[in-house]
Amino acid sequence: MNKPSFNLVTEPWIQVLDQDGNLKEVSLLDVFENAADYQRLAGDMASQDLVILRLLVAILTTVYSRVDMDGEAYEWLTLDEKMYLKEAEEEDYDRADLINTWHLLHKNGKFSTPVIQYLKENSSKFDFLGDDPFYQVNKEVYDQEVPANKKINLKKPKGTVDVKQINRTISESNNSPSIFSPRTRHTKNEVNLAQLVRWIITYQSFTGVTDKTKVDSKEKFSVSAGWLYGLNPVFAQGENLFQTLMLNLVFSEEYEDEKPFWEFENIVEYIEFLKDEPFARDLSISTLYTLWSRMLHIEWVNEKPIIFTAGLPKLDSTEAFIEPMTTWHRNKKTGEVYPATKHLNDLTKAMWRNFGQYVKTTGSDELEDMHEPKIIQWLREVQNNEYLPTDTSLTLRTTVLISDGNATSQSPVVEINDSFKIRADVLFDKNYRNYWPADIENMIDLTQEVGKDFWIFTNNISKLRGLDGTDFADNSTAKFYEGLNLPFLNWLASLRNDQERADKTAEWKKILKTIAITKAEEILKNASPRDIIGQKNHDKKDEQSGIKNIFTIFNHYKLNIFSHIK
Repeated sequence: MNKPSFNLVTEPWIQVLDQDGNLKEVSLLDVFENAADYQRLAGDMASQDLVILRLLVAILTTVYSRVDMDGEAYEWLTLDEKMYLKEAEEEDYDRADLINTWHLLHKNGKFSTPVIQYLKENSSKFDFLGDDPFYQVNKEVYDQEVPANKKINLKKPKGTVDVKQINRTISESNNSPSIFSPRTRHTKNEVNLAQLVRWIITYQSFTGVTDKTKVDSKEKFSVSAGWLYGLNPVFAQGENLFQTLMLNLVFSEEYEDEKPFWEFENIVEYIEFLKDEPFARDLSISTLYTLWSRMLHIEWVNEKPIIFTAGLPKLDSTEAFIEPMTTWHRNKKTGEVYPATKHLNDLTKAMWRNFGQYVKTTGSDELEDMHEPKIIQWLREVQNNEYLPTDTSLTLRTTVLISDGNATSQSPVVEINDSFKIRADVLFDKNYRNYWPADIENMIDLTQEVGKDFWIFTNNISKLRGLDGTDFADNSTAKFYEGLNLPFLNWLASLRNDQERADKTAEWKKILKTIAITKAEEILKNASPRDIIGQKNHDKKDEQSGIKNIFTIFNHYKLNIFSHIK
């Protein structure tokens, strides 16, 4: 009887959208051989696509940090027949060679033979059902690494997770049913093999901390919730999947021993490596992109998976600048820099409003607290080397699962998926006297100042109506920004380097003023008799003296708008 196999190198499991808009499943070989024929990854949700993107880029980073486009090893490296690193003369590392490889690949419009050769030579490492199953461990390793009372016992299984819990479109535990699930109660745990692969890989990046089992360790440790859970991701999207993969293929300034988990001597060595709780800043890009948060083992009973899980340590993310796909936050007390994270109160704030987190908005070193994402630094370098056409339109995206904020669960409750489009020569403007990012940030600051005016306007109306709290103002202002999103994104995408900056900023001011007045007038149209009659203003600190009604509030609002938008 043949042992079951599902090799990800040759079996279709990655969902993509082809150029005709058809959804299809392809293998790793298909992806790298025909990436330009696919629009994008199109899995079960955007967060899953990000995880798969990082896996694909990890493979590319590993291969092309060792060999050039023709498969020749760089002079400072010695490789074995599987393209694994044998020896490195780090002092001879020449990043220019890697950047040249990137340029030639990008110019070629498709990936070269070495990445295909690497996958074929190492195909045994990518078998989801093999003796050393992909992103999992076998039974012997699992039992060796967990406490004795947590070993695999199919009669009384402990420390398991259901498919419906790792399926992030459901995320349902047995204790808290998902009311608005896209699956019926009887089908929540149903999944085909390709779907299971995608969800297992995704689960390693977005996990939560409800597990009752940890790997055995001499030292106590906090369980990881998944590396991506702790980031505010940013990545680039091209016109097809090849371009997307290339734009996110970043090479480090210093030599890094790229080592995805499957290149460790054996999986026990990898588990022990994680138990030592290394600093994330000491890892390579491919190690971070394929990082485990759980040691998983799958037992198959009546062709149904029983998934055993044991928590692994959380890595220290302090100054982990090796991570390309995140924005950063500086702790004002300690001065240390950490990856920024998204929270539930960020749901209504569009990506463009945080423009200054993604790119330096001044050409000088004034912004000491600002650390640009590595992906932005890389794209600037590529642009400066003239490896991207000056009229290249870049789409910067963010997608992330946000947890419930509960330290004991961190279960995902919502996904944020947002983007903005901007020309590369605008984003990486070399004219520091008339620096586009500075003008863009000024327009965003102005927009948010007007947003504050609108909140005060609606909050004053709320008080006029005798309403408690700020719910009316908060909800109205959220809708106000919703009305601004598309106009601002269109304006941002329209910017060019050969335009007069003052003309374009005046254009946005005109749009902003029109929307600000129109949105306020819409509220006026719904005025009640009480709003119109108003009431006497007894607050001596308030600038509006005498009778205060919806019209006096509106007039005061307009004065603020006209004073801010000049």
